[in-house]
Amino acid sequence: DKAEAADTAYEEVAKKLAACESDLEKAEERADTGELKILELEEELRVVANNLKSLEVAEEKANQREKSYKEQIKALTSKLKQAEARAEFADKSVQKLQKEVDRLEDELVAEQEKYKAITEELEMTFAEMSGY
Repeated sequence: DKAEAADTAYEEVAKKLAACESDLEKAEERADTGELKILELEEELRVVANNLKSLEVAEEKANQREKSYKEQIKALTSKLKQAEARAEFADKSVQKLQKEVDRLEDELVAEQEKYKAITEELEMTFAEMSGY
């Protein structure tokens, strides 16, 4: 009777042991699968981290270029304003000089007419003097 009870107890323990071994095997398979997944995810994380670093470097370079372009635009805008001011001054100077040229040309024409009149008067005077 005790032997039978012991056999029954042994069989139950053996079944439990087999079930535990089966559960252990399944858990080890899940653990292996999980560890592989962890390795894959760690590699993916490294790739993403490298991409992020590359993007950060690219962003920094883009920011530097943008700053440089803004400075160039500021400098060129300043040069443009200076050039426009010089051009406006030059236009005004040209207008003043053109007025002066026009005035001097008119004065020259008037003086040439006076000279012509004086010359004609002198010629008439010499002609009259010669006629006497």
